[in-house]
Amino acid sequence: MSIKADIVIENAKVFTSNEAMPHAEAVAVKGNRIIYVGANEGVNEFKDEKTRVIDGQGRTLTAGFIDSHFHLLWGAIWAGSAQLYDVKDLNDVKTTLTEFGSQNKTSAWVDGRGIKYGIVSTRQQLDAIISDRPVYINAYDGHTSWANTKALEMAGILQPGVDAPGVGVIVRDENRLATGELRETAMHLVADLIPEPSNARKRELLKMVIAQINATGVTSVHNMNGDMQELMTYAALEDAEEMTLRVYVPYHIKPETTEAMLSEAAEMAKVQGEYARGGAAKFFMDGVWESYTALNLEPYADDPDAKPEGLFSAEHFNRMAAACDKLGLQMFVHCCGDGAVRRTLNGYEAVIGSNGRRDSRHRVEHIEVIHPDDLPRFKELGVIASMQTGHSPLALGDGDVWPDRVGKQRWGKSFAWRDVKNAGAHLALGSDWTVAAFDPMLHLHAALNRQKWDAHDPDQRLTLEEVILGYTRDAAYAEFKENEKGQVREGTLADLVLFSHDLLALEPEDILAANAVMTIVDGKVVFETQVK
Repeated sequence: MSIKADIVIENAKVFTSNEAMPHAEAVAVKGNRIIYVGANEGVNEFKDEKTRVIDGQGRTLTAGFIDSHFHLLWGAIWAGSAQLYDVKDLNDVKTTLTEFGSQNKTSAWVDGRGIKYGIVSTRQQLDAIISDRPVYINAYDGHTSWANTKALEMAGILQPGVDAPGVGVIVRDENRLATGELRETAMHLVADLIPEPSNARKRELLKMVIAQINATGVTSVHNMNGDMQELMTYAALEDAEEMTLRVYVPYHIKPETTEAMLSEAAEMAKVQGEYARGGAAKFFMDGVWESYTALNLEPYADDPDAKPEGLFSAEHFNRMAAACDKLGLQMFVHCCGDGAVRRTLNGYEAVIGSNGRRDSRHRVEHIEVIHPDDLPRFKELGVIASMQTGHSPLALGDGDVWPDRVGKQRWGKSFAWRDVKNAGAHLALGSDWTVAAFDPMLHLHAALNRQKWDAHDPDQRLTLEEVILGYTRDAAYAEFKENEKGQVREGTLADLVLFSHDLLALEPEDILAANAVMTIVDGKVVFETQVK
């Protein structure tokens, strides 16, 4: 007698991410595992009266999407702030902040998240909106903030005489008064004054956000900041059986982190839950192009005097990376500039020289600009490229400052997904939420439809199949879980997503017409709509 399935999905266009069987029609699930992948006829033996049978109606079914670059707890907490992602001008900012302030009268602060560059630039603009309460708003990329006068006074940084730690910048006017713009570590001088939500509120916000994430077909994320306390927040949700998102949590290594402090990362690596686990370390090698803090091989196009040095010197990074590698930790390193990419690859090469080669799968995150000489080094060193297609402006003239910062001479080396893929690197994809929205369809759209900024630039677009692989099989490989998830294959975890359309039948420009209609995590339906 054959095993009977809890769930059967048939009549689907299954994209398996499995080279041995790229396509199928039906899938059967028992418990938290896939027990059958194949033709419609073959799945019948797994049905009985208790089996839930879902008609795929010719729509695409894939492995659950794995977002390889995410800020889950930060994003959840920020979901409780004023949402500025869609504001277009100061009038929109005023409307959003004043509404938030009136709805949160007992909160001492008015804080907002997600604003684009070029909308707010001074404290006086924020004072004109709210002056009697401290106001703090953060850019969509998390690397620049703006504060009103009251907030700057409370932090003790309005007047001259105070400098930001590390690579941070308190932008000051001709009288040395703070203008309100704070870059990199300078942000913490104000942000750290804002009270954290209670643990109960954090859990409430996390559950709300995770439900929204599941509704887009995402079943796993690679977190890009963390410590033991954050990992335990996720583990507590798992223990309460309230977790429906698998989270890989690194230990955030800052410039002030000592080698002795890496013992916390080693302890995190011992936590290996079904949903929450450790085992990695995260560095920021540089900042971002928008705030003139990306580490580059050549000067900024629109400000040659901006010469950021990076958050870690080569010697400092090499020493800390070697210590992490000795502990068996995987490393993720934020690198937006080509100088940061090279310094990180040099560091990984030095680690191999000192510790020996192993299956480390160290990663470089973002890679917004790369020098062609560094492309083959990913394959040579076994380093994974983790990129976010939604970061690239789709076309010139959409108001994004990014192309002006890098200059036309670097456009062809920017967001070089195709070049990286063709160089033989493992390419894992993600969103970088909250910098960009987490809905994978937006990032599929960007990967398929990005326009050349100049006719002579190489075409860096990816195929739909490549993008799905980057969100499934290759993303699982990037976290050492390729034998457990990321493929629709018998024996793997039953993390699945059914879409509203046959994705492969859509024209690239129509991909946004599709959305997830059912998400299954660990064999349980955690989201569904319009599914029979």
